[in-house]
Amino acid sequence: MLYRTFSSLLTLLLASRGSHATPSNTSSQIQWGPCDPTVANGTSVSCGFLDVPLDYHDPSVGNARLALLKVNATGERRGSVFFNPGGPGDSGVSELGLPGLQQILQQYSGGVYDIVSWDPRGVGLTVPGELYCFDSIEAYAAHFNGTIELTGIEETGNFTDPADVQALLAQGPSLQKKYDELGQKCLNSTNGKYLKYLGTAAAVRDMVSIANVLDGPDAPVNYIGISYGSLIGSWFVGMFPERVGKVVIDGILNPVGFGTQKPSAYFAAQLENSDTVYKGLITGCALSGPAGCPIASEGDGPLDIDAKFQALIKAAHEATKANASVPLTSGVLRVELFAEMYAPTDWSRFLNETFPQWQQIISGEAPANSSLARRADDFVRRNPLMRRASSNNTSPSYSSHAVTCGDAIDMPGLQLEDQFKDVINTARNVSHIFGTYWPAPIYQCPYWPVRSVERYEGSFNKTLANKIIVASNVYDPITPLTAAEVIASQIGDDAVLLRLNGFGHSTIAEPSICTVNAVATYFVNGTLPANNTLCEVEPAAFELFPGVTTADIIAHLPSFDV
Repeated sequence: MLYRTFSSLLTLLLASRGSHATPSNTSSQIQWGPCDPTVANGTSVSCGFLDVPLDYHDPSVGNARLALLKVNATGERRGSVFFNPGGPGDSGVSELGLPGLQQILQQYSGGVYDIVSWDPRGVGLTVPGELYCFDSIEAYAAHFNGTIELTGIEETGNFTDPADVQALLAQGPSLQKKYDELGQKCLNSTNGKYLKYLGTAAAVRDMVSIANVLDGPDAPVNYIGISYGSLIGSWFVGMFPERVGKVVIDGILNPVGFGTQKPSAYFAAQLENSDTVYKGLITGCALSGPAGCPIASEGDGPLDIDAKFQALIKAAHEATKANASVPLTSGVLRVELFAEMYAPTDWSRFLNETFPQWQQIISGEAPANSSLARRADDFVRRNPLMRRASSNNTSPSYSSHAVTCGDAIDMPGLQLEDQFKDVINTARNVSHIFGTYWPAPIYQCPYWPVRSVERYEGSFNKTLANKIIVASNVYDPITPLTAAEVIASQIGDDAVLLRLNGFGHSTIAEPSICTVNAVATYFVNGTLPANNTLCEVEPAAFELFPGVTTADIIAHLPSFDV
C-alpha cells in the first residue's frame, strides 16, 4: 500500500519455497509496442504483455497475462530495474506512465537501466483483472448501509465515552455477517475463481519471470519497491536470495509482523508514528502563523491549532448523533485527515482550502453530497487504503483486499467484536487521532473466504547475492521507522538502513538530494551508504508552509499528547 503515494512500479522458474525447479514452457516473448496514449506517451516508453502460469506449482491450471510498461535507459543500458509503487492494488503501468515518476526513477537508477513495471494480478490491464464484488456503488452502499463501513467510527476524547464504545461493539455481529456475505459475493464475481492465484508470492515470481525474459535466467534482479512494494521486495530477497541484484525497499511494511500478528495488532503497530506526523502538521501551521496558515490566530501554538481540529471532530460527532445521514461524520473526517499525513507537500493547501470547507459543511453553511451512494463514493475515493479503479463499474475494487487477505495468516474464530476492542485500545494507547481508522482491508481478513496458493513465511535472514538498501522516513504515518529497523535487522549484514529526517509516507514524500545521491550511487557504482545514514530534507528548495521548513517543524515538535 502506497498504501497510495504512488500506485504500481520468458523463461519461468517453478519453485517450492527456497528451491528452484525447471523453467516453464510458457512463451518467453514480450511483444513491445507503443502504449495507449491514455497511459503513456513518448518514444522512450513502450508497453507489452507476458503470459505466466497462474500457479507456478501447477501450470495445468492456465496462465495469467501481465501488462508491462518499460522506460528506456537514457545512458548505456546495464539491465532492468523493476518497480512497484505500492497498494496492494496500484497499477505499475499507470504510475510508471507518469513523466514525473519516470524522472524520479531515472535519477535513482542513474539513467543506465530500463525501468520496468507491471500491473500485478487483479490490477489494471493484467488478466485476471480488477476484482469487483458489487455491480455499482449503489449496491455497495446498500449492502453496508447503517454501518461504519460507510461512516467510519464515531468517537471523541480518545474513546472514553461509554456510549461510543457500546455503539461500536453493538455493530460487531451484524457487520461481521456482512463481511462474510461480501466474501461470497467476491467468490461469485467474474474474477472470483482467480482469488487464490492473487498474492505477493505470485507477484514475486511474476517479477522474476519478467526478469528472466528481459535480462536472462541467471541475471541479478534489480528492484525498487515502495510501501506495499517493500513487502514484494522483502519476500523476493527471502524467496530468491541468489537472484538479488540492487534492491531498494522504502516505506516498509513489516513482513515479520504481517506473518505472525492478527490484523488489529499489526495495524496498531503501523500507526505508532501517526500522531507525531499530525503534530508536525499543526506545528507547521502555528509556526507559519495567520499569514501562511489562515486557520491560525496571532500567537497560536500547536496546542491551539489542535484545539481547532478537536472542536471540528466534536462538532461532526455531535451532528452525526443528531442525524446519521450527515455528509461529514467524525469517522470520515479522521480518515480524510489521515490521508493528508501521507503527503506533507499538500499540508499548506489542505489547511488553507480543505479545512475551511470542512467547517462550512459541518456547520451546514455549505452544500454537500446528500445521497447515500454519493457519500459512499466520496469516502472510498478519499480513503488511502481503498481503491476505485478506472472502470464502468463504480463500486470499489476489492483487489487490495484479495491480496492483503490472501497473504494473511489464518485466523479461525476471530470475532469482529474482539477486533473492535483492540481498536478501542489502539485509540486510547497508540494513536489518539487515527487509532479508530476504519475501514481498512486488513480488518476483513479473518472473514475472507480464500488464502493464496502460496504464502511466504520466511525466513528473512538468508545470505543475499548482493546487499540491499532499506529506506524509511523518520516520521512516516503508516509504515514506521521501526518496521524498517526490523527487516534490516532480520537481513543482517546484507542490508543497510537509510533514513530521511522528514514527514510523510516513504522517503519520496519530501525532496532530499542526500537520498537521491545515496540510491543513485548504489545503482551506478554499487557503493552503499553507511548503515543508519540520516539524510535531511532540502531546506532551500522546500517549505511545508510559507517560511517554515521540515527542520523548523522537527525542532519545535511538542511533547504533549494530542
